[in-house]
Amino acid sequence: MTDTDSRIVIVGGGVAGLCAGVYGLRCGYDVEIVEMHERLGGLATSWRRGDYTFETCLHWLLGSDPKGRMHAHWREVFDIDQLHFVQPAEYVRLETEGGERLSIYTDPVRLEAELMRLSPEDEAESRRFLAGVREFRDVEIPEPPENLGAWLGLIASLRHLPALQHWMGISLKDYARRFKHPLLRRFFAGGESGELSAIAVVLTLAWMGRGDAGYPIGGSQAVIGAIAEQFERLGGRLRLGARVEEILTDGRIAAGVRLAGGETIRGDWVISAADGHATIYEMLKGRFRDAALDEAYRTMEPFPSYLQVSLGVALPLPAEPGFVTQVLEAPIEIDPGTRLDQVSFRIFNYDPTFAPPGRTAVTCTLPSRSFAYWTDLKRDDPAGYEAHKRRVAEAVTAVLARRIPDADRAIEVVDVSTPATVIRYTGNWQGSMEGWLMTPATGLRRLPIALPGLDRFLMAGQWVAPGGGLPGGLMSARAAMRALCHSDRRPFLAHSRGVTA
Repeated sequence: MTDTDSRIVIVGGGVAGLCAGVYGLRCGYDVEIVEMHERLGGLATSWRRGDYTFETCLHWLLGSDPKGRMHAHWREVFDIDQLHFVQPAEYVRLETEGGERLSIYTDPVRLEAELMRLSPEDEAESRRFLAGVREFRDVEIPEPPENLGAWLGLIASLRHLPALQHWMGISLKDYARRFKHPLLRRFFAGGESGELSAIAVVLTLAWMGRGDAGYPIGGSQAVIGAIAEQFERLGGRLRLGARVEEILTDGRIAAGVRLAGGETIRGDWVISAADGHATIYEMLKGRFRDAALDEAYRTMEPFPSYLQVSLGVALPLPAEPGFVTQVLEAPIEIDPGTRLDQVSFRIFNYDPTFAPPGRTAVTCTLPSRSFAYWTDLKRDDPAGYEAHKRRVAEAVTAVLARRIPDADRAIEVVDVSTPATVIRYTGNWQGSMEGWLMTPATGLRRLPIALPGLDRFLMAGQWVAPGGGLPGGLMSARAAMRALCHSDRRPFLAHSRGVTA
């Protein structure tokens, strides 16, 4: 600790907490991160079962283009250039059990040809969609205009404002109704996330088309591990397996945290990069909130929770698409509140670190809003909980076997996680997979990073930045540390001592 240091305690060791920690250390603070799990990453994680690794978060990362703004921001918190990125030619393939197919290519030219092939009657709307993708191809994630470069970027982006308002103002489920072909309707409908603004799909394909949304080999843990190494290299301290029960205050000033078991950790600042609901209503006992914040948590819609069926398949599967959505002739019941007429598989034939040679890790994510059913079943009927997980796995395996002959006989490992698993490992409110949906109602609105009446406390992560994803964690951490440095009248040093962003 230097003679100018003051101490920051960060609650939560996911991407936002780790990024905030790196920025804090660069700015001359003493930083300790407290994480309730034994492993860093939060939802940005994977796990090992036998010879297989199963990813549950990262399928592409905004910032893979070395010339892009997000790449430069990632470079502030870790050496992103050490990662090897795979740029997918095909974002997703939709297939019916009758053999009809739609490939959503990342190259706009190939995508245009595919959409015209599939549905000439949807040509007009398809061309309007492709025009949106092309318009946003060079648009970067906006950041607060706190310096000249950001102001110039904001001014340059104003010409895209009408298109932004158009695509932000319609949900995926409503936009899907503009198409006649059933596969196009399914692609745009968004499933359980149908309230998501259509801008999400436009930007995803725009960024993929310019090579700025590739997949890093090793998945989320390759990113999390590299940020954690940077944090420790700069002198930060990690406390794992330590659950925060209360954020301590001296009057209206945050003063540290109290852990389960009674230990206290004092700090000059507290940043919560943990679950937003738990932070406000449990760790702070609901004492620092107002009507607007209560209204947000009452009315804003989070992403659904999910089950994940993970399969270790003793087949190479080199010709399979990396991401495929299978349209079902008969729906499958996931839980009493969830019947799905399509399921999506991630076939990790592009990541050799996830399975031995000649084998493939396959995951199937099943959205569900019945998080209470799974937590109650696990608590009240453990045997029934395990039996229900087996039934879901069997249903998913049957779908995969219909698509890939003999796949069921080649399965060596089966693992099922549920909303109860998500809540147990991350504490995420309602088992949400990513925090707040970015809907037409929320627009680009962000929740405040400070709470009313509480000084020397800030929040970062997916509960202040709707839309989910790792970039939101990075950018919200950056915003929090900028605000903290401004309050302490220190320069915000994004790279190293003496280099001001």
